[in-house]
Amino acid sequence: MYNPICGLARDGLPIIGFFVLAALVCALLRWPALAVVFLLATAFSLNFFRDPDRAAPAEPGIAVAPADGVVCKMGEAVDPLSGETRRVVCIFMNVFNVHVNRAPIDGTVSEVRYIPGKFFNASLDKASTDNERNALGIADADGGRWTVVQIAGLIARRIVCKAAVGDTVARGMRYGMIKFGSRLDVYLPRDYHPVVTMGQKTTAGVTVLARKAD
Repeated sequence: MYNPICGLARDGLPIIGFFVLAALVCALLRWPALAVVFLLATAFSLNFFRDPDRAAPAEPGIAVAPADGVVCKMGEAVDPLSGETRRVVCIFMNVFNVHVNRAPIDGTVSEVRYIPGKFFNASLDKASTDNERNALGIADADGGRWTVVQIAGLIARRIVCKAAVGDTVARGMRYGMIKFGSRLDVYLPRDYHPVVTMGQKTTAGVTVLARKAD
């Protein structure tokens, strides 16, 4: 759905190419200071848009983290798709994290909704309700309803979501990204409970985020 090219996210290639070209032009024009600036920008972009291959755990009855980052909030909140109050786990991504987002579970995309908004710091509580965001609804094989919300942050200004209604997603499958710092909120079905803790670091597609109750 959103496969990388040479270990890099597709949406980053034009940006990386621009910085490489700018560095070469500045070097040819003998502008060393600018050439160094663009070389540093190239290095930063290569790091930001990296997209390593990962193998999701095969254990049944679990969901994995959809993003690299740190768990910044846990509790209950209103699901933007259903309007119900549900358990939520929020993951904050800084500019040094891998920013490609992955599906937390196997299922079928039931809804995709873009919600315009502002660009507050994504670590703030009000980011969940006030910031620009994209909500992805996924129905799992047992009828559980999941909502994964990509939230733009203070610096992030573009949300990429390649999933469409009717698509089948697999646990750990790439489906989009958010550029330059952001956050993901995951609303869990009633029969799942979080197994991460506040402040825990997560790895997209690998860290077990939630487990189905026995």
